[in-house]
Amino acid sequence: MEKKIRFGIKSKIIIGYLIVIVCLFIAFIVLNSQISSLQKERNFIIDHDIEVHDLTNRIEKHLLDMETGQRGYIITGEASYLEPYNSAASSWEKDYNALYQLLNNNPNQQEKLEKIKGSIQDWIEAAGEPTIALKKENNTKELQQFFEKDPGRQYMDDIRSQFTSFRNVEKKSTETRATELDEKNQKIKIGLYGLLLFVTLISLAIAIVLSNSIVNTIKEVTQTIKRITAAKGELKGRIKVRSNDEIKDLGIATNALLENIEERNWLQTNIAHAVTMYQGIASVDKLAEKFLFTVSEMTGASFGAFYVREENDKGDLFVKQAAFADRKGDAGRESFLIGEGLIGQAALEKRTLVINDVPDTYQLIASGLGDVKPKSIFIVPVLFEDEVIAVIELASLHEFTVLEQELISQVIETFGLTINGVIRRMEIARLLKESQAMTEELQAQSEELQTQSEELQMQSEELRMINEQLEERTKDAEEKSFELEAAKEDLEEKAHQLELNSQYKSEFLANMSHELRTPLNSILILSEMLEENAAKTLSEDEEEYARIIHSSGKDLLALINDILDLSKVESGKLDVLLAEMNMSELPDQIERNFSHVAEQKKVQLKINKAQDVPDIIHTDEKRFQQIVKNLLSNAFKFTESGSVTVSIQRVADHRLTTAMRTVDTDCWLEIAVADTGIGIPKEKHQLIFEAFQQADGATVRKYGGTGLGLSICSEFAKLLGGWISLSSEVGKGSTFTLYLPSLSNGLIDYEKVNFAYEEVAVSVEEAEPEAEITEIDHPIQPVEPSLQDDENVFQDKRVLIVDDDQRNIFALKTALAKQGMTIMTAHNGIECLEMMKNSEPFDLILMDIMMPQMDGYEAMQKIRGELKLVDLPIIALTAKAMKNDREKCLEAGASDYISKPLDLNQLFSVMRVWLVN
Repeated sequence: MEKKIRFGIKSKIIIGYLIVIVCLFIAFIVLNSQISSLQKERNFIIDHDIEVHDLTNRIEKHLLDMETGQRGYIITGEASYLEPYNSAASSWEKDYNALYQLLNNNPNQQEKLEKIKGSIQDWIEAAGEPTIALKKENNTKELQQFFEKDPGRQYMDDIRSQFTSFRNVEKKSTETRATELDEKNQKIKIGLYGLLLFVTLISLAIAIVLSNSIVNTIKEVTQTIKRITAAKGELKGRIKVRSNDEIKDLGIATNALLENIEERNWLQTNIAHAVTMYQGIASVDKLAEKFLFTVSEMTGASFGAFYVREENDKGDLFVKQAAFADRKGDAGRESFLIGEGLIGQAALEKRTLVINDVPDTYQLIASGLGDVKPKSIFIVPVLFEDEVIAVIELASLHEFTVLEQELISQVIETFGLTINGVIRRMEIARLLKESQAMTEELQAQSEELQTQSEELQMQSEELRMINEQLEERTKDAEEKSFELEAAKEDLEEKAHQLELNSQYKSEFLANMSHELRTPLNSILILSEMLEENAAKTLSEDEEEYARIIHSSGKDLLALINDILDLSKVESGKLDVLLAEMNMSELPDQIERNFSHVAEQKKVQLKINKAQDVPDIIHTDEKRFQQIVKNLLSNAFKFTESGSVTVSIQRVADHRLTTAMRTVDTDCWLEIAVADTGIGIPKEKHQLIFEAFQQADGATVRKYGGTGLGLSICSEFAKLLGGWISLSSEVGKGSTFTLYLPSLSNGLIDYEKVNFAYEEVAVSVEEAEPEAEITEIDHPIQPVEPSLQDDENVFQDKRVLIVDDDQRNIFALKTALAKQGMTIMTAHNGIECLEMMKNSEPFDLILMDIMMPQMDGYEAMQKIRGELKLVDLPIIALTAKAMKNDREKCLEAGASDYISKPLDLNQLFSVMRVWLVN
């Protein structure tokens, strides 16, 4: 059978259009000839008329440029104004010739052009060239006369009038040609309408023929679709078309659409059934069983398991709640962790897995006749708020179709909300039972609350009254806040003044140190020499007087040191040097320093050290020793009889407070100094730790002292990370307890203060250990120097003393002369340099730092630099012992450094070293 030839709608329409196009093509040829004629006439009007107007404007512009250049040159005399004049003079004739040729077919206009040309030439000859020539000759008088008459203006007015007349004629000519063109255009329009009517009639005839062949077929398709629609949802019927054209393609596409709609209806019906089947279920296991049964029935699945997420110590665990076609509970594992296996990975990635290539080792599906291997596995996670709350795994003897997969996916979209709702309802049921039990308790409590509410109602009334009072006070507080703001500004200003006062105080203390140490230096040196009584000229009473003077000088030095220490502590600029300290030696040190004091006062000294005290701790040993010595000094001073007991022990862990545990330390030590002295009233416990304070006036008169010792101890203890506590009873004694941490890791804030205290510093050589015991009053045993060694080293040595204080010069000169040295003196750096230039060489120089005219720094630099005395020993002496002065002195050229007041033994020792070397 021969294949039926396809003659589609497209072909039918194309044939009809081809006939119409042929008719249009014929009409186009006719119209084209007419339009070409119109186009030529139009182009002539455009090209000719526009060119005429353009050339006319250009000639007029050249004339205007010539007039402007002429007037500019005449006014300014600058040759640059002649450039447009000359350019226009050479260009206007070219444009005139072009315009004249363009008007060959219009003699009347050519005649007008010739008149315009004559007028232009007349203006050039009468006004243009003559005036330029007069300007070049600088003939101002004739120029003025020319412009008084100004004949050029008349020429210009004539030329403009001639151009206006010329343009008006051209405009009328253009309008005439445009009118003729419009008449031709009207004729062409009438012919076009007639041709359009002819083509329209032919097109309608063709359209009627084609539409009948198409519409008849479409009617057949429409009747078939109506029959399917009348079947009330039954979509089994299909469209049949006999024609071989696009209508047949439409029927085929419609049949495919019907099949798709049928599948969608099946999908929506099953989704609706699945959604309604688990309504009213109150437990997760029943919900899981019902869901598996329904889904398996819809998809033909033969095996399934349902897992719900539970939280435990290992993390999120998915536990099996139901199974389909379960064989004695072996349908899948009982539980799995997220990410464990394919099902765990699906839960981790929150995506659906479909596996069609099932391995042979997969669990078989059991039936009455045997076991069958599944062909497809479908794993789908159930999400709620983007979290996996359940996982479903299905296995089937056939591959899951796309429609079945889509069914499960759409059911799962809302199933997470259902599972979460069931879990919440179960939780609510559990909580409801608990709440019922609690309700009974609350009912009993409500009766009590009823009574309390009545009381609260009465209190609320009182609170309302109080609230009104508070509102009034709030207004007062707001007014006071403004006052406080003003007071804050005053406080900030005063804080700035206090900072300046602190700076002035530091400078004052530094200067006071210098002024006090300078005379004190002479007192200590001379009193020590008198105390030695080397010449045996003093009586015993006189020697005692010298010892008292020397001891008083030592006490005064200790007082100066205490004041400076207190100033440094208050300003927060005291150096704290952490290092290892040997605690095993502490009892021997206390015994050595205070046993003679105990014997003198006939007071028993007891020292107890626990076994658990570590041998080594980390702290500032110098400050620690000063605290202990001050506490012991006070204990002996205020104890007339009985004993002074020192107890050293480690603070047990169970005694550590919360604040003590926060400190980064190896251990805490407790050093208690107990005495049987006069005791301290309880109301004075806090007062005695303040500067210049003692228990009462009678204590000051009887025992003396400045009241600085305990204040310094308290501040030093805080710097070392601890504190001092006091337990005392009047008439029975006092116990001062120092709590101190071992700071092996250092203190946090001390780096900030190490280099800040620049105003006042005390040299490490300035005080012996006894000088730091501010309250001890006992004779100081002089140290006998080795006279034989000194005489051998110092004999006949030439020493130059440079100092501006005669008292220091006298004391040093007397002490050094006794050692057999030859002494020369100078009062400032200038005298020192003169003496060194004009006298015999010196063996050693004692150089004061603070001097008028030239200080010690400059003098030492000139000795080392200008005099080239590099090896000459120079020992720097100063009473104003500023921090880093030792380094500054050594940089300036000093060999060594000693601070005032001087210790003769130390001075002789240093001199001996440098003279021997």
